[in-house]
Order: sequence, then C-alpha cells, then structure tokens
Amino acid sequence: MTLRTSLSVALGLKYPIIQGPMAGGPTTPTLVAAASNAGALGSLGAAYLPPQTLQEQIAEIRRLTDGPFNVNLFVPSPFETDPARIRRAGELLAPYRKELGIEDPGTPSSFEEDFGEQLGVVLEERVPVFSFTFGSVGPELTGRITESGATVLGTATTVEEGIKLEEDGVDGVVAQGAEAGGHRGTFLADFRDALIGTMALVPQMVDAISLPVIAAGGVMDGRGLAAALALGAGAAQMGTAFLTCEESGAHPAFKEAVLGAAEDQTAVTRAFSGRAARGIKNRFLLEVGAHEDEIPAFPIQNALTKDVRATAQSQDRPEFMSLWAGQGVRLARATTVAELVEKLTGDAEAALGSAADQTGGAGC
Repeated sequence: MTLRTSLSVALGLKYPIIQGPMAGGPTTPTLVAAASNAGALGSLGAAYLPPQTLQEQIAEIRRLTDGPFNVNLFVPSPFETDPARIRRAGELLAPYRKELGIEDPGTPSSFEEDFGEQLGVVLEERVPVFSFTFGSVGPELTGRITESGATVLGTATTVEEGIKLEEDGVDGVVAQGAEAGGHRGTFLADFRDALIGTMALVPQMVDAISLPVIAAGGVMDGRGLAAALALGAGAAQMGTAFLTCEESGAHPAFKEAVLGAAEDQTAVTRAFSGRAARGIKNRFLLEVGAHEDEIPAFPIQNALTKDVRATAQSQDRPEFMSLWAGQGVRLARATTVAELVEKLTGDAEAALGSAADQTGGAGC
C-alpha cells in the first residue's frame, strides 16, 4: 500500500508528510532540507527572521535540496502598547533576570519583524510553498502569492476559520488541533473556544471545505499518519516529532525536555509570548502563567521575554525556556530525519493494511 494523496502529488512529495514550521530556531535550513530530501515537505519557521536572514536561509535550503519546501510567517494583528502592562511585565520578569545575571534591556524600539518586508522576500524568491499562521492575508495578497508560483496554505483551528481561508483563495488548510505544540493559530474566536481535538476537527473541516486539509496536532508516528489519512486529510503536519531529530536546531536541553516529557505535562500558556501556545510545563510557564491576565499581548510580551529566553539557552536553564511541544511528546524519539520519515511511512502503510485486513471481511 503506497502513501500517495492528491495533495502530496500536487506538492511534488513522495509522502504526505509536512515537517512543521517551528519558529525560533528548530527549523534550520539543515532540518528543512533533510525533510525535503527524505520525501516530506520541509518547512522553515521564518516568523522571527529579519528579511536578509530569511533570504540567506532560503538560499541555503536550495543549496541543500532540490525538493520543494515551505516558508511560514505569522500574520500580524493589531496590538495595543499599554505602558501599564509593559511595566507589569517588567516587574514579573525582574526576578528571572536577577537570577540569570542580566540587566533589564528596557522596552525595545520595535516588537516584531516587518511582515511586508518578509513577504517581499518570499515573493522575490518564488518559494514553492508559502504557509501562514495567526489569521488570513486576504484574497488580494493570497492572489499575489499564488501568482508568484507558490502553493498557499493557511492555518485554521475551527471550521469557520477554514471556510474563511477558502473564501480568500488559499490552496489548502492546516487544521490545527488542540494537541498541537507551539502557538495556536486561532484568529476568529477566543483561543479557549477553539481547542478542538485533531480527530474531531479534521473530518468536520474535510466535510465543510473543498480544499485539501492537512491534519496537525498530536501526530507523532505512523499510526497517527494513517489515522489522519483515514479521516480524509491530504497530509499530516508534524512538529514535535521532528523537534528531537539530529538535524533540528532546538537547544539540547529543549530536546532532552521533550524526550523526557509525558502527555499530561504540557499546557497552553500566554506567559512567554502573550499569545496562547502549548509547551512543556516549567517554572517560568507556571509562575508567570499565574499572571497571564496582567501581561501584554503578542508580540509585545514575546519581545520583552526575549532576553530571558536567550540567556536561559546560553546558560542551559530549561526552566526559563519556551519548550513548545504537543501532547504526543511521549512518542518523541531521538533519530535522524531520514530514519523518522522511513519509519513513519512504513508504520503508516502497515497500519492502513492492518485496518483493511480487519474490516475487509467483517459483517454487521
């Protein structure tokens, strides 16, 4: 039994697998290229990259692979610069800065990279696949990206969001279940109302829109891939499964935390970035998370905590790192990308074959 779907064929993939675009360091050009070379779709999480760095990393990916790859950006949302909330965030961060031995850098002059400039690089480089999270870029911009030759994928956490993305002209929708690690892509509702499990979300999305649906959230092995395809998905997107690969740029302490975590040790928090994201519970998540209603929204909180997170990495202090991971963490393995993809596909084929054998002659 071969793992081929209309989406995998359209994207030029050997397998219906998308390596999740994890911003902040894990998705190095080496990881992206390794995934593409293994027959999956490698994805660069580029939300935090300055335009020049983004251009350099795209060039490096192309040097390392001839296969298709994806670039992912965060859609910017309006945000309020509230001095009182910024001041309160500084008060909450002060004990951690003291413990890490760093001075308060003060309020940054800007809070996020310029999305327009980042997108300009994507258009100029004519990347094969472009995906986005945190909203919709609208029909006009979607059309411009499509005209550049890219397949456009949007992220939805509810059926309503998927319908909106289809109306705006995307080519496929990533259905992000509540189990997924990292930032929630919710943009039409409160994230608390959009924590719908992958198994419930995917078939409803498949029935509601005419576009290919990509299952994301909790898919860690061949059984999960087989289940996603059985639910009608055209592919599965996996982040945590690739996070602990040899080629991942995740900090060693981050990888170790994922490999040692269990399914009940993650939580959705605003503590690190000001936007809801799922990660492994640690001291920072629990302590600052107790004051989530007092901190600024994304991207302000994300910029304010940057020095704490960066210093924690340099000092090997995982208790202060944003350890983004999904609920399938117990299934994480230390391996290479090629070995992971080979096992994913072999086990998925076996699972689908076994299911066919068990139901083939069954009666009611």
